[in-house]
Amino acid sequence: MTRAGRETQAAESERRVLIPERIAPPPFPGELRVLAVKKLGGETMGTTWSVTLAVRPGTDPAPLRRGIEAVLARVIDEMSPWSPASHISRFNAAPAGSWHRLPAAFFKVLVAALAWAGRTDGAYDPTVGAAVNLWGFGPEPAHAAVPDAETVYRARARAGWQRVVVDRETRSAMQPGGLSLDLSSIAKGFAVDEVARFLQSQGVVNMLVEIGGELRGEGAKPDGTPWWVALERPRAASAEPEIPETLLALAGLSVATSGDERRYFDVDGRRYAHTIDPATGAPLTHDLISVTAVAEDCMTADAVATALLVLGPEKAPAFAVEHRLAARFVRRDGGRLAEQLSPALAAMLD
Repeated sequence: MTRAGRETQAAESERRVLIPERIAPPPFPGELRVLAVKKLGGETMGTTWSVTLAVRPGTDPAPLRRGIEAVLARVIDEMSPWSPASHISRFNAAPAGSWHRLPAAFFKVLVAALAWAGRTDGAYDPTVGAAVNLWGFGPEPAHAAVPDAETVYRARARAGWQRVVVDRETRSAMQPGGLSLDLSSIAKGFAVDEVARFLQSQGVVNMLVEIGGELRGEGAKPDGTPWWVALERPRAASAEPEIPETLLALAGLSVATSGDERRYFDVDGRRYAHTIDPATGAPLTHDLISVTAVAEDCMTADAVATALLVLGPEKAPAFAVEHRLAARFVRRDGGRLAEQLSPALAAMLD
């Protein structure tokens, strides 16, 4: 088994499980056994969504699907830079000095993102939208070219989380001029939470919600077991997974992964992934390639995974220890992969 602070290189055949201490047997297991599993899914935010529900037989899933789709549409309308008419797009295009009253959800996510920016001294920064677009990872047409240094500098100069001024009483934010918000590293996790909250409002208490690999589990399956999910397994240069298969019992918890394997382009043998380093205005260059974070809510897990990835292989593990974050780090070690678990995550090993 892996211990905190120690790196491992494991064979593909290894398997381990993570069981949070807070998980307890369901109070009324007999009531679970009468439930039936239903699955819903679709497309959203440039990826897919899926929901697995344990509900009473005969439950009509159509109203639940419509409600889920309404929740996702609302998040897109407020926080998607890919939608020119969204609230975030209008804010990004607004003139300097203008104030904007934001929808409650948008404001909540923005305040949370700024809080993580403060905790990480700007390693996590929701204002790097100009650099994200410049490198082809935003709503502008994608490309596979490396921008010149002067253009990168100008995009970086437009960012700065401390430039964002918010008024909590009026739920407003000021556009300081040229600043481009990008909440992609937190809004998807928030959407997972919102879907879960909607389902709970409809009397559904046993569910597994997933959007683009970010997950939240509540309650249990009809057989009384928790929702088991497999953590993402990065691949080394050999194209074979070297990190052991890891199953996490997801009950009342969320998990998110940030890394360089989903959105990237290669130029001259070098990979440029979608996570931007606010300090440089360019994609990350260090050897930490994947971070998985476990938290009570998915919005937090989403933001933490990105923040730790940006912090890098030296600072991220120490930050996780200081803030008692449950996280797994995977870095390149030559042509192989090395893994490290934070103490909070290692404590879950069964």
